[in-house]
Amino acid sequence: MQEKCLRARHIARAASASSLYRDSPLRMPPRTLQSLAHALAAAPDLDAALVALGEGLAEIDRSACIALLRYDGRREMLVDRLTPNGGAVRRTPVETTFDHLSAPIRRAVTGGGQFVELGEQSVEYARLFGLPPFTDGGLLALRGLRFDGNLAAIVALYEPKKIFGTRSSERFGSSIALFELGLARFLEREARDEAVRTLEDVTQRVHGEYIKKLAVLEEQLVSARRAAETPTRGIPAADAAQIVALERDAAHAAEDARRARRRSAGVEQQLGAAVERLEQSHIELHRRSEALRQKTRTLYLIEKVLMLDSQADDPRQLVDELLGLVGDDMQAQRCSLMLRAPEPDYLYLAAARGLAPHIVEGSRIAIGDGVSGRVAASRQPLLVQDVAEAQTHPLLQDQYFTTGSFISFPLVYHDELVGVVNLTNRAQCGVFVEEDVERVRLLGFVISLVVSHAGLADRLMDVMHAA
Repeated sequence: MQEKCLRARHIARAASASSLYRDSPLRMPPRTLQSLAHALAAAPDLDAALVALGEGLAEIDRSACIALLRYDGRREMLVDRLTPNGGAVRRTPVETTFDHLSAPIRRAVTGGGQFVELGEQSVEYARLFGLPPFTDGGLLALRGLRFDGNLAAIVALYEPKKIFGTRSSERFGSSIALFELGLARFLEREARDEAVRTLEDVTQRVHGEYIKKLAVLEEQLVSARRAAETPTRGIPAADAAQIVALERDAAHAAEDARRARRRSAGVEQQLGAAVERLEQSHIELHRRSEALRQKTRTLYLIEKVLMLDSQADDPRQLVDELLGLVGDDMQAQRCSLMLRAPEPDYLYLAAARGLAPHIVEGSRIAIGDGVSGRVAASRQPLLVQDVAEAQTHPLLQDQYFTTGSFISFPLVYHDELVGVVNLTNRAQCGVFVEEDVERVRLLGFVISLVVSHAGLADRLMDVMHAA
């Protein structure tokens, strides 16, 4: 009986640990951020971006709901609520002030950058914002999204209470950061369109007033001239001073119109400069979004490397997977991984992809010879971008080297040389740059850690000898 009780306790603890692991941030679907970044970049409008954000939340927690509260800074009010529902977005007027929140919460939300938990007040404010209720109550978190230094919108994330596991708001922070970049792109487009409409309205109004006033003056001048030409019909002759005054008014109107056109040209020039600045800002935003996407992918690859270390038992499979990860991330069609050989001052080829047929696994190279040997000796990465410069390296003078750009990076862990990774033939004849070296540095450190802790160099050599 006692043995059965102990066994039941072990099963309960295992189930609890499994639940915690299942709800932890590391169990977040590894491609959620990558797919969300692609969807936001391709979204034609805010509704499509919000639908993609809702789908990203559904991959984490299907019971949670999210809404975007648009904020009007001039009126200091939350004007409407945008809620993703399936493949569409439902818009609902809110028309409520921001003062309903307490001052500390209001300051934290206005500052943006992180979710603000409402705790016991969640149900009350969820009802105020029109969010669907949960049977056992829920937890509401708000995060302000800023644009051009001011609050532009608020993301409301409402989820049911959980006994175990991590809050969805903690696991969804990176996705909201991506969405904030996309929101800035749409707000810039709205600001640019509004500026164009304002300029067109001002120009049309000034031109219309000028035409109207000029028509009235011309009509008065024609009437005065007719009166002056027909004095015999009983119509009194027009006063010469009145004609001069009308002509002077017409000249003033023409001058006013000229000034209005000049002001309109100045406004148009300012608008053109503003549009150019907006376009530059959009380009910079796209660049930062692309950098964030690359960093997100690198983090995903690091997580995958660590998962491979814990799951792969075959050293040959593990070393192939490690090389495949860094090669795919850098889009290198030809790559190799050299590890420290048992013989002093030698490296051996542990894994390769796209090399010449006569180069086989296990091939030795002395430290100090060739590209890999020199990189191993200096422990400094080597980046080559020019074809002419690349041809000076004897190991790369073959028909399989096509792009003229490569990276050779030393793998070092605790001041001990682990090996060298080589990357060449970037897809679509691309050229490696300095930023690529920094990405390889991060992946190379993780690979060095895995190789060292798993004793991969010796284990793989034993497998090669056994074969």
